[in-house]
Amino acid sequence: MSTPLKALTNEQLAHFEREGYVIVKGLFSQEDLQTIENTFEEISHMKVPGHFEPELGGETDDPLKRYPRVMHPHRFNETAMKYMLHKPVLEALADLYGEEALAAQSMFYYKPPGSRGQALHQDNFYLQVEPGNCIAAWTAVDAATEENGGLLVVPKTGDFALTCPDVADSNESFTTHYVKPPKDEKAIPAIMDKGDVLFFNGNLIHGSYRNKTKDQFRRAFICHYANASATHISNHYRPLFRQDGTAVDLEVNPDGGPCGVEFDMAYPH
Repeated sequence: MSTPLKALTNEQLAHFEREGYVIVKGLFSQEDLQTIENTFEEISHMKVPGHFEPELGGETDDPLKRYPRVMHPHRFNETAMKYMLHKPVLEALADLYGEEALAAQSMFYYKPPGSRGQALHQDNFYLQVEPGNCIAAWTAVDAATEENGGLLVVPKTGDFALTCPDVADSNESFTTHYVKPPKDEKAIPAIMDKGDVLFFNGNLIHGSYRNKTKDQFRRAFICHYANASATHISNHYRPLFRQDGTAVDLEVNPDGGPCGVEFDMAYPH
């Protein structure tokens, strides 16, 4: 019996296992990226209650009020659904999981010039995938640099326990939670070219700085996935989807997590 072809190399898999993340090139064509750009440019001029609620009229002192992130666009837009289920991404995820991946969430970040970043955090604190873990596929629609607020990762925290967060600095972060890196580990920039995909697991501590440029957006299409053997997930991420678009309902995770059930998780994802 022949061994199935892998989407990722042994070196990429080893890097993910060791560091908690890996950057992969070539999973989206230029045509794919242009379609994603065009779709979210169109969305940026509308309001979609519960998903995208920009302030479209007049000036604002916060660029994120004009360009907030789009939450779960796959629930109202066919293109977002198509690329959340993008076959090359799901094949890479199958390698990382060692089994089929289920799509749980899509997001689009515009991150306009001058906008705040997102304090360091851990994704599975919110998704609560069990057993197993969520994995993010963070696609750079624009090149992501230190200047325009590209992603920061804390290497080797992929196996760091989920931590109840502290309060973030609201002058620099548009979300309220902050997870302090462990001693001797620090956040480093994940420099990415347009079209690169950064995969990282749900325990990896990551975030971003402010977009310090005056004229560069740092757009990103971000999706979260769960392993097919998972049985529970937070209610905000149901239903999940197989690659063929079939919906899958996992059980709602009743666990309060590291903060207990009274903690307000504020749904920042």
